[in-house]
Amino acid sequence: MIVTIDGPAASGKGTVAKGLALRLGFAYLDTGAMYRAVAFAVLRAGKACDDGAAIACLLPDIHIEMPPDRVLLNGDDISEAIRAPHVSQGASKVAAVAAVRAFLVPQQRRIGSGRDMVTEGRDQGTVVFPDAPVKFYVTADVRVRAERRQKELDMRGVATTLERELAELIERDRRDSERADSPLRQPSDAKVIDTSHRTVEAVLDEMEGVVRRCKTDRA
Repeated sequence: MIVTIDGPAASGKGTVAKGLALRLGFAYLDTGAMYRAVAFAVLRAGKACDDGAAIACLLPDIHIEMPPDRVLLNGDDISEAIRAPHVSQGASKVAAVAAVRAFLVPQQRRIGSGRDMVTEGRDQGTVVFPDAPVKFYVTADVRVRAERRQKELDMRGVATTLERELAELIERDRRDSERADSPLRQPSDAKVIDTSHRTVEAVLDEMEGVVRRCKTDRA
């Protein structure tokens, strides 16, 4: 059984996806980390994250592994490095490159094949797993999201400001929503959850209830 969770950056979808997978005993896939890994590889090679031709040439030499709580790029653990702000922005840019999506989407489908899995990203319910029986779209007010991102970076010792994070999230939302290939969209059959003023536990309680009811109905 596949459960998809889509939504914009810093909406809380990663936190609830991990928590939901843990509650259900499902596998968890962070597809955003896969795009971050590609962006990291592109930046390390000295290329621009919006240079489609250059990126397409790099893809055959990129091997991504996703063991629990880690991201490996050609055997190197880049789990922490891909959370840097410039990599986050780069991930949004490489995600708009058709060759990158053609490279990663089949990998995501293979990972999910025949498994109980919670997968989160921006096109999981619309493109990657359009027939998933349970879909969520997690969102939050953009200022709340900027505050969360600022707090996260502060905890990691990365200097930033609320204004900077707000501007970057607005730009990233625009880029993710307007890209031609697999843009960020709310699946028509997804349950929308606004996390702006809700606790993680409250959101997880609601999501778990939806999934368990679906499992009962399908039994």
